[in-house]
Amino acid sequence: MNQTADVVIVGGGIVGCSIAWHLVESGCRNVLVLERESHQGKGSTGKSMGGVRAQFSTEVNIRMSLYSIPFYSRFDEVMEHPGGYRPQGYMFLATQPKHIDYLRANFERQQKLGLTTVKWIDRHDAANAVPQLYLDDVIGGTFCSTDGFVDPYSVMTGFWLSASRRGAQLWREAELTGILRDSAGIAGVQTTRGDVATRVVVNAAGPWAAQVAKLAGIDLPVEPLRRMLVPTEPFPKVSQHGPMVVDMSSGFHFRPEGLGLLLAWNDPEEKPGFKTYFEHSFIEKVLTHGARRLPCLEEAEVNPKRAWAGLYEMTPDHHPILGPAPGVSGFFLANGFSGHGVMHSPATGKILADLILKGSCDLVDTKLLNLERFAEGREIHETAVL
Repeated sequence: MNQTADVVIVGGGIVGCSIAWHLVESGCRNVLVLERESHQGKGSTGKSMGGVRAQFSTEVNIRMSLYSIPFYSRFDEVMEHPGGYRPQGYMFLATQPKHIDYLRANFERQQKLGLTTVKWIDRHDAANAVPQLYLDDVIGGTFCSTDGFVDPYSVMTGFWLSASRRGAQLWREAELTGILRDSAGIAGVQTTRGDVATRVVVNAAGPWAAQVAKLAGIDLPVEPLRRMLVPTEPFPKVSQHGPMVVDMSSGFHFRPEGLGLLLAWNDPEEKPGFKTYFEHSFIEKVLTHGARRLPCLEEAEVNPKRAWAGLYEMTPDHHPILGPAPGVSGFFLANGFSGHGVMHSPATGKILADLILKGSCDLVDTKLLNLERFAEGREIHETAVL
């Protein structure tokens, strides 16, 4: 094999590019990223809603956000490329006592871990933020001013351009066809563009992670799940400076996008699978849920041709699988973000680079996120999944 690399990363989306950047930032310059498409971002990255938040229910997700969001706040300066971070906040609206109990437990955990920008809000606060909301049934909520949105494609590009300036390489239209092993573990990869000798392979293949893991003899519990998003046409009735609004009674959520709004709702009837087409019937579903919370949506126009679908990469406990794969020395996993890959890509890059180069990471307790947790019954369920 003529080509060699210290680390080969399978997947050139936002997670793979963050890992590449964190590796070269730590001095590991001989990094090769494999992207099977002709352009990066054709997978989940380019189809993400772009939300970033620290309002989670588990310590590990909160800690990953507490690294990632400040990182996004200085992204433009560090990468010399815009990341599009807009700290317009996330606002969770509760309509039942059980929602308040849930938010209170999360709030206390978030504050204990150092999130100082989250606060309790009442109906009056919600009306001030978005006057067009129907709030008669709302009994409270939370708002975090440092939550907000980024431009996923631009973040991915910024990570990659900065990494490439320091020596990282990218192979486009390079599909992984085999993972080579010897008595010491990983020995190389086979691709449609040739073979590469390496002792470290990182699986950052998004919804296709299970197929990549299988090439290394690993059974990975990650499966794709379609999520659909509906943008409105320009809609001046709702401010473009408002927050992401999450209606806890239905799961409907929306945020400003362009001159309109971006509407989302997780259909409980959706079944796992590689379905990437948009179903027109979803528009009526999301508008029905949306109009209950935002009545003026009935006046918004929607062009079905502008709506899209993307894939979440789900794990059984809605937490990622990060770190070395058991039994295959040199094979690392960065998979199963369950909708949180964009927002946690900075933390993921840091964690994987540290584990690869130093064997440990103090950002989070990485044992909590290893693959073995499923066989050992140590799942850590995240309930704040949008």
